[in-house]
Amino acid sequence: MTDPVTAAAESELAGKPTAASRTTLSHIMTHNDTNLLGTVHGGVIMKLVDDAAGAVAGRHSEGPAVTASMDEMVFLEPVRVGDLIHVKAQVNWTGRTSMEVGVRVLAERWNESTPPTQVGTAYLVFAAVDTEGKPRPVPPVLPHTERDNRRYQEAQIRRTHRLARRRAIRELREQRTANGLLDD
Repeated sequence: MTDPVTAAAESELAGKPTAASRTTLSHIMTHNDTNLLGTVHGGVIMKLVDDAAGAVAGRHSEGPAVTASMDEMVFLEPVRVGDLIHVKAQVNWTGRTSMEVGVRVLAERWNESTPPTQVGTAYLVFAAVDTEGKPRPVPPVLPHTERDNRRYQEAQIRRTHRLARRRAIRELREQRTANGLLDD
């Protein structure tokens, strides 16, 4: 695994601290956001997660960045109408042209002074692109706290798993094609 300091030294771009692009997006949930069960639709939360993560990716890469994948979205608690949602996002890891953004979703009642509750988490991968949609380099992320270092290391593990899964699926499909087992 590459440590962030080595990655920054190998990059032609200056590294940026994790905190430089961290952001929070807040939104109050209304009846327009509900599903058939009367709670907030998961897709509404996912859109807010993608919006916050995209803002962070664009800030960190200093330009356009597109969602390449949503690695994981976990819903921990239902969100209700009247909840004030806080979507907190930060860059956890960077590669040459891509970056992982970690997101925490918190909810609190709009009219109460109780502390927010974590209701979801997500990990997204963004690719920085130029004006023609081609990948472009991103600055290395420089974690400064133990928590940021842990997130960086965990992101490297998730990346290794993503690449291994992609490779295994490609090999399986090639094997099936070679054996004449074509999918419709």
